[in-house]
Amino acid sequence: MPRDSMPLRELPCLSLQGSMLSQPKRVVKRKSKGCPGKGLDTECTPTELIQQWSPSHKHQRLACKGKENDGNQFVLARRSRRKKESTSAGISWDHLPDELLLKILFYLPLQDLLRMSTVCKRWHRLAFDESLWHSVDLEGLTHTGPALQQVLKTGVRRLRCPRSFVEELHFTDTGPLQVVEMDLSSSVIPTSALESIICRCRLLEYLSLEGLRLSDTIISSLSKNPNLVQLNLSGCSGFSAPALSDMLKSCSSIEQLNVSWCDFNNDHVKSVVDNLSSGVTHLNLSGYRESLALDDVKVLVTRCPHIQTLDLSDSTLLTADCFPVLKQLEYLLHLSLSRCYHIHLAALTDLGQIFPALCLLDAFGLVLDSHLPPLRKELPRVSINSRPFSGVARPTPAAGRLVGSCSDRAMWSRKCQLRFKL
Repeated sequence: MPRDSMPLRELPCLSLQGSMLSQPKRVVKRKSKGCPGKGLDTECTPTELIQQWSPSHKHQRLACKGKENDGNQFVLARRSRRKKESTSAGISWDHLPDELLLKILFYLPLQDLLRMSTVCKRWHRLAFDESLWHSVDLEGLTHTGPALQQVLKTGVRRLRCPRSFVEELHFTDTGPLQVVEMDLSSSVIPTSALESIICRCRLLEYLSLEGLRLSDTIISSLSKNPNLVQLNLSGCSGFSAPALSDMLKSCSSIEQLNVSWCDFNNDHVKSVVDNLSSGVTHLNLSGYRESLALDDVKVLVTRCPHIQTLDLSDSTLLTADCFPVLKQLEYLLHLSLSRCYHIHLAALTDLGQIFPALCLLDAFGLVLDSHLPPLRKELPRVSINSRPFSGVARPTPAAGRLVGSCSDRAMWSRKCQLRFKL
């Protein structure tokens, strides 16, 4: 066979051990690039042939990975990161999409989620994703100010933070908050800090500020929440009767209102009964011994004919004369007249006929324990003195709850997803 037509692998000058062209895979690859006969017409040393048909040095790749140092030659090679394959079993967290990671993070407690956010930038971004912070419970957290400020920035929808100590808040962002349900009952919070929160709320539907000192600015800001359904202002102070009137006129969707034992005078009481929405079904107007009179009850019954729960406890000016007026409430199911001392026990026996739908009656202070059995015989369909605490508009009603149970941490019958654990 002529020398020019001999295969490359049979050429004597290319049979040297260690030559890159001695590997069949390289020969096939170079044949596909061009005609090798062109380079074989002239005399070439093996070194010249290698330089002519081999790829440039910086792109050089060895055919057998992992065996670069076999034999006598020592070769330095860099492997591409893209072609690296994980040697660990299973799937790396880095390969999971954001959507799947968020589904997993949804089940983490608050403390674990915060710890996880320090792992890397990606996990920090996912840990503070808005979808994970819709529902937060901060009860039991000391010095709640910084945490509360950070949580409000995440776009929280349901915020439970009762009995907390909140310092001054300093918001750099003045945009509206996304809060729909919020419980700040019995917290220690400066009025200015509370103003900075309420003034940015426009979507509130459930709100409890029980026991807090408010201001006219706060009450006026509540009027900008037309979808407000339940409002608990029990034990609040610091706002005027005109501001209360304007707020009740604007919040025409209120169904449950608790304004018991507030720092009210006669003008405040009249502001309530004169401006309540006709859709109110649960009302707690207790604690106004000499400020709530029969005329106020007449106005109230006329404006709110659909009331189902009514608490007029500790109204010492009321007598049995209010019963014919209250008779207009056809849907009344729960009536509280505790410590209305001018209502005699004998008058209570007629309530079964006056209110055919009545099923709950609170008469603490009027009925002694010894008088309960005969009264129950007169009112067999009515449960008497079974609810010592009012649940009107309260996020966590005291009646029937056990401390430490799931219902104890519920807010308007639902638990928050992210909860601070002691």
